[in-house]
Amino acid sequence: MQWYDKYVLPFLVHQVCRHRVIASQRQMLVPLATGNVIEIGAGSGLNLPYYNPEHVSKVIAVEPSRELWAKLDLDVSRLKFPVEYLPAYAEEIPLPSGQYHTILSTFTLCTIRNIELAFAEMRRLLFPGGKLVFCDHGLSPEPPVYKWQHRINPLWKSVSGGCHLNRDIPAIITNNGFSLQQINTRYLPGWKPATYIFWGVATLKP
Repeated sequence: MQWYDKYVLPFLVHQVCRHRVIASQRQMLVPLATGNVIEIGAGSGLNLPYYNPEHVSKVIAVEPSRELWAKLDLDVSRLKFPVEYLPAYAEEIPLPSGQYHTILSTFTLCTIRNIELAFAEMRRLLFPGGKLVFCDHGLSPEPPVYKWQHRINPLWKSVSGGCHLNRDIPAIITNNGFSLQQINTRYLPGWKPATYIFWGVATLKP
């Protein structure tokens, strides 16, 4: 599986995440990021074109897979804000505490191994009142769908880089020190067990 994870999986993730439907979600969500931004699970940099340069001071792109980041097909030097690539996992981000206004996460919360530890890092890194801008797929509210999500999840994780079909994204956010300020849900076109998504903004609890 090491060969698969290093070479095949980055290619598959890059191709899937470039889909026009997912791009439309990025276009709607990413401009909500402001100030100094940490993007966790930056992948191949597909969010970078959608940041609003008038509202963003800097973006630190945290992505543990160097192979996936290498698929970046954008010249970051031409962006109107600085971008720094940081090869790290969300559970341990070597950055100073309390220096960031926004954490952006798109289709990443489903894959993090230790979600509680990752949220502890987010809380440490954000300014008081800082925000999490998020979009992810997860647990469907429909019994026929979520039953299949639970059944398929063990196999799905083994071939998708640890991605979970059945994470309750709103509950994870609110149970880990954030308050939901806005949240939206819908099915994307496609296979229902993998296409029920949540997106919105959460802020640090006082």
